Amino acid sequence: MAELDRIDRRILDILQREGRISMTELGERIGLSTSPCAERVRRMERSGVITGYHARVDPKALGRTLLVFVEITLSAKSGEVFDEVRKALLHMPEVMECHLVSGSFDYLVKARLAEMAEYRNLLGDILKRIPVPCQSHSYVVMEEVKETTALVVPT
Repeated sequence: MAELDRIDRRILDILQREGRISMTELGERIGLSTSPCAERVRRMERSGVITGYHARVDPKALGRTLLVFVEITLSAKSGEVFDEVRKALLHMPEVMECHLVSGSFDYLVKARLAEMAEYRNLLGDILKRIPVPCQSHSYVVMEEVKETTALVVPT
C-alpha cells in the first residue's frame, strides 16, 4: 500500500463522514484543485486504501431493530475447525460481523434481526452449522449509545 501523506489523510477523514462529497468541494476543503484531488482519491481506491462507498440504512426502516451479540465457544480448536466456522458464518445474511477473538470465547457475532423468534432461529442455525460448538452467550442490545464505521485518521 502507498504511503499516506497529510493531504491523503485529510481526504480519508472527510470521505469517511461525507462519502458523497463532490471532488470540487473536497478539493476546496483540503486546498487542492479538483483534478489533483480526484487523482489522489483514485490512487487510494486502486491501492485498496479506500475499499468502497455505501449508504448507511436506518435498521428501523427495514424492521431490523433487534441487535444481538453472540459469544461462541468451541469445544475443539484447529485451523480446519476455524475454516469451517468461517465458511458457515459467511453465508448467513443476518450476521453483520463475525470475529475470531482471543480470550474466554472464540467468536463474537453481531446480528441485526426483526424479532426474538428470528434470533432464536439464527442461534439454532449457527449452532447446527458450526463444528464442535460448546456453548454460547447472547447479549441483546437495549440502547445503542454509539455506532460508527469511521476510523480515527492520524494527522
